[in-house]
This record gives sequence, C-alpha cells and structure tokens, in this order.
Amino acid sequence: MASTKIHIGKFNFENCFMNAAGVYCFDREELEKILNSEAGTFVTKTATLSPRDGNPTPRYQDVPLGSINSMGLPNLGFDYYLEYLLELQKTHPDRTFFFSLVGMSPEDTHTLLKRVQESEFNGLVELNLSCPNVPGKPQIAYDLETTEKLLTEIFSYFKKPLGIKLPPYFDMVHFDQAAAVFNKFPLTFINCVNSIGNGLILDDETVLIKPKDGFGGIGGEYVKPTALANVHAFYKRLNPSIQIIGTGGVLTGRDAFEHILCGASMVQIGTTLHKEGPEAFKRITEELKAIMDEKGYKTIEDFRGKLKYL
Repeated sequence: MASTKIHIGKFNFENCFMNAAGVYCFDREELEKILNSEAGTFVTKTATLSPRDGNPTPRYQDVPLGSINSMGLPNLGFDYYLEYLLELQKTHPDRTFFFSLVGMSPEDTHTLLKRVQESEFNGLVELNLSCPNVPGKPQIAYDLETTEKLLTEIFSYFKKPLGIKLPPYFDMVHFDQAAAVFNKFPLTFINCVNSIGNGLILDDETVLIKPKDGFGGIGGEYVKPTALANVHAFYKRLNPSIQIIGTGGVLTGRDAFEHILCGASMVQIGTTLHKEGPEAFKRITEELKAIMDEKGYKTIEDFRGKLKYL
C-alpha cells in the first residue's frame, strides 16, 4: 500500500498534505478541524505583530475555476497563535506545526522572528514574502536585493527551521536570480506559490470584491500551471537541502501527484479546502494513493522530482 509520509528538514509527517495559510486557520476552532482531519499538519493564519481586521468585505469570492481574494491579512495577532502552538506542543508532542508570519516592515519582521527564537516553539516558521493584497505594501520577494538583505539579517540571529512563501515568478532569469539568493541561506523550505497577484474577475459589468477596485489574488485551477512551473524551476536550481512545498490548483490527487512529480515534498491546499472543507484531505489523499498504487510507487520519494522531458 502506498504511503504519503514525508519529511521536511528533520521533521516527519504522516501525510504530505496541509492547508495553505489563510484557509481554515483563522482561529483555534478552524485549526482544530485541520488537526483532526487527514492532513499531515497545519499552518496558522499568517500572523502580524498585532491583530488585523483586514480589508473591507466582500474580499473573497469563489469562481468556477478558482477564487479571487483581497483579504488584507486579517488575523488574531502573533500572541494568539504562538500560545495555541505552545499548547499543542504539550498535548500533541508527536506532531509538528507551521507558524506563518509576516512583518508589515523589516523592523516588524525582526521583532516577530526574535520572539519566536526566544520562545519554546519547536516547529517550522513560514515567513510570508509574497502577500499581494495589502494596499501600499509590495511583495518583498520580487525585490531580490531587499530579500537578500532581509535574509542576511534574519539568519544572523534566527537559528530555528525557517522557510519562505513566495509569489509566482514568470521569467527564467528570475528563477536563476532568485535561486542564487536563496542558496546563500540555510532555508529549510520554500513554498511555491502564493496567489497570482492583482487579477480581475467580473460578474457582468461589476467586479467581484470590494478592496482595490476589485483587484485580487487568483487561486485555484487558474494557478496550477504557474505553480508547477515554479516548483520545478526551483527544484532544479536550489540546494538539495532546501525542500519545496507546492501550492496552487490542487483539486484532486492527480494535481497533487503533479506537484510532487515536479519536486514538491509537501502540498498545501487552499481554494479547494475553502470550497469543500477539511473532508477534502481524505478524498485527495485516497486519490493520490490510488495513482501511486497504479504506478507501483510505494513512497513519495519514489517519484518526487522525476518529471520526464521530451
């Protein structure tokens, strides 16, 4: 029987699937539903230093091929999620979780990470360098000079496992340049990709969401080809010690299989989770295992990154 067990860095997970930050992770009640599902772990809502209400509503809309959102980082604040994670470390000592963080400035980022470094949190941090939905705030990871400076400063004091969530890149040169920067640092993982920023979807003559005159991040089926390209481009360019979490357009086990084939170790689910709820993890896991059984693959590592070319 095929197994979807996997490891990221030194941490082992019973299943390669988890939620994407922003979906089913706002509070303890939602995170408990992921905790008790078939998912291998969860990542928290992306936390800022202080709680945020986010952008005005409506700010999320499901559409036939995916979703559009401009959430604006609504969250309950750093302290809320850290307290919950520290509780889980005592009640579920055999489980490892991801703590998603974003600073509204470089100073905020350092304050957040220094507090994690000083805390007893022993999981993985996912630093969001790719939020496209905060008015007036750029996506840091598109500015590689700023990214390198920030990571240099972070790794001067941060010694716990750290990964970064990235926006989609679209140019081969950008893959080369970004990988050259990331390879300079002891990153545990990267996450490819966040939503495709600043898309526009209409309903007759009207935009679907209120913030930014309807501009928002695009998720779901629209995103999968871009996500697969980013996963595989970085798989080919990064140090083997930097693993990849694939995110974008995972509706079925086949979609997850393709992310792993392109080089992902774990797979995050966003839009489908929002549409179906945590029951989606069971269905998608079973579909992936059926594909693995059919092809004779016993483990994720049997086919991870082994994409064939013409």
